Amino acid sequence: QVQLVASGGGLVQPGGSLRLSCAASGSIVTIYAMSWYRQAPGNQRELVASITRGGSTNYADSVKGRFTISRDNAKKAVYLQMNSLEPEDTAVYYCNANMWVVPGVERDYWGQGTQVTVSS
Repeated sequence: QVQLVASGGGLVQPGGSLRLSCAASGSIVTIYAMSWYRQAPGNQRELVASITRGGSTNYADSVKGRFTISRDNAKKAVYLQMNSLEPEDTAVYYCNANMWVVPGVERDYWGQGTQVTVSS
């Protein structure tokens, strides 16, 4: 059974930092792009950042310069370092990975979501 497990959310004051982690497990052959999305109450889920297997990154304009996505292919993990957090960053954060898994299926998988709350 293939799954993604996210962790690292919590409550932080404006201007603070958090680091999210997401690890994949199961019968995985290859992990292609990995991404972080977020969804605030009443809003649609939006892409925050993505990273290719080779390390190329892409960010939403709202987080450029504040968030950094990275991955460790050996650990099958993706990370999101979030600095200078703002109340507008409050949301449930989801990791996503496009994976080729046994028995030869390529598809997107989602983590369970982790709550990030930025408030004083």
